[in-house]
Amino acid sequence: MTERTRILILGGTGEAAALAMRLGRIMTFEVVISLAGRTKLPAALPGEVRRGGFGGPEGLARYLTERHIALVIDATHPFAAVISRNAAEACRAAGVPRAALVRPPWRQQPEDRWTTVPDMDAAAALLPDLGTRVFLTSGRQGIEAFAPLEQIWFLVRLIEPPDGPLPLANHAVIYGRGPFTVDLELALLEQHEIGVLVSKNSGGAATHAKLEAARRRGLPVVMIERPPPPDGELVQSVDDAMAWIEAHGAGAE
Repeated sequence: MTERTRILILGGTGEAAALAMRLGRIMTFEVVISLAGRTKLPAALPGEVRRGGFGGPEGLARYLTERHIALVIDATHPFAAVISRNAAEACRAAGVPRAALVRPPWRQQPEDRWTTVPDMDAAAALLPDLGTRVFLTSGRQGIEAFAPLEQIWFLVRLIEPPDGPLPLANHAVIYGRGPFTVDLELALLEQHEIGVLVSKNSGGAATHAKLEAARRRGLPVVMIERPPPPDGELVQSVDDAMAWIEAHGAGAE
C-alpha cells in the first residue's frame, strides 16, 4: 500500500473546512485539521481534528516532526496573526513546506464611506465622532477596546455566546453564522437604527452583505485592516491550495 501524505491544516475558516473536505475524498492524503478551540461547536470535518494550541512555535515544530507532517496549509483567520507567525517559524525549523491560504480582502467601492484603521483601539477612537448606535461585527477578540465608550450603544454580533458578560456599558447581542443576506442586514440596520458599522477586513462572501447594506444606507464604515501575513508562499483559494499541494509532490491518484 502506498504511504499516505499527511497534511496539517491550521483551520477555523470556511476555506479550511472546504480544503479538508476536498483532501478527505482523496485516498492518498491523510488530513489533520487543527482548531484553536475558540468555537465550541465547529462544523463536522473529515480526518483527524485536533483542538487547542501546540505550545508556541517550538511545540508546533516538535509536533510536525513527531507526526511526520509532510505539508502545512495555514488556513486560519486573516486576523490570527500569532498563530500564523508561529506556523511560519515552526515550519522553517522543522523543514516542512508551508503555504498560507489567505482570502483576498474586501475592496472599497466608490459609494462606500470607509475609514480604514490599523486596530481595534483606533476604531474605538473614531466612533464618538461618527454616531451613537454602532453595529459591531469584529468578534469577541479585542472588544474591550470599546469599553470606555459609555455614551455609545452597540449591537454586537457573535457566532456563539461569550464565556462571560461583554465589557460594554450599553449593548445588545445577537448570534449568527454567515452567510448573511443583504435583506437581512438591511433589516437589522433599520430595526436597531444603526448609524455606524465596525468590521474587520476579513474578506470572503459569508459576511460581505453587511457592507452592501451599509453602502445602500449611506452609513460610515470603520474598517479594521488585517495584519500582514508572515513571509512565505501565499495562495488565495482552495483550488490554489490544491495546486500548491500537487506542486509539492503530493498529487492525487
